[in-house]
Amino acid sequence: MRAQHFAPDAFSPDDCDRIIELARSATQDAGLVRGQTVHSIRRADICWLDDIPGADWVLDRMVRIVAEANRESFGFDLEEFGESPQVARYGAEREGHFDWHSDIGSGVWAAKRKLTIVVQLSEPTDYEGGALELRPDSNIAMAPRQRGLATLFPSFVLPRVTPVTAGERWSLTLWSHGPAFR
Repeated sequence: MRAQHFAPDAFSPDDCDRIIELARSATQDAGLVRGQTVHSIRRADICWLDDIPGADWVLDRMVRIVAEANRESFGFDLEEFGESPQVARYGAEREGHFDWHSDIGSGVWAAKRKLTIVVQLSEPTDYEGGALELRPDSNIAMAPRQRGLATLFPSFVLPRVTPVTAGERWSLTLWSHGPAFR
C-alpha cells in the first residue's frame, strides 16, 4: 500500500472552472464535526455539491478515479460514498487554512472513512500559501499543485492546508467508506 496516489488531469481546466462556478454562490463558513466552528483549526468556506442542481457529474467522475486508484495503490475494502463531494475555498482575506487533522472522526460517516480524494481546482498561480501537506509518518509531503490533479490518500493520514497569504485556493474533496481498518 502506498501513502498517496496522484491522478493528473482528473479534471480539465474547464471542469475546474465549472465546479468553482457551481460552488461560488453556495459556500458558507466551514465547521468541524457536529457543526463546531473553530477558526484556529479551520478557516474556509465550503459547500456540498449534493445541494447544487447540475453537479451530479462531479461525483460520478470522482467515484471512477477512486476505484482506479484503489485498485492500483491501496486495495481497501470500499463499500460506499455516503457523503457529498465538498468544495472548499481558502481565501487570503481570512488566511484560509485547515490545520493538521484526521479525516476519520466520530460522526456516523466520518467513522467509516477509508480513502480521501482532494482535487486541486485553482491554478497554482492564483494564490500563495495554501499547500496541501500530508503526514503519513514523521515526514511531511506536499501534494502537487497542478490544476485538475487528484491526490488520494488513506483517511488515517494526517492532512493540512497551510494558510493562504494571497489570492484564493479552491479544492474538491470526497471520502469513500468501508468497514473499520484491521
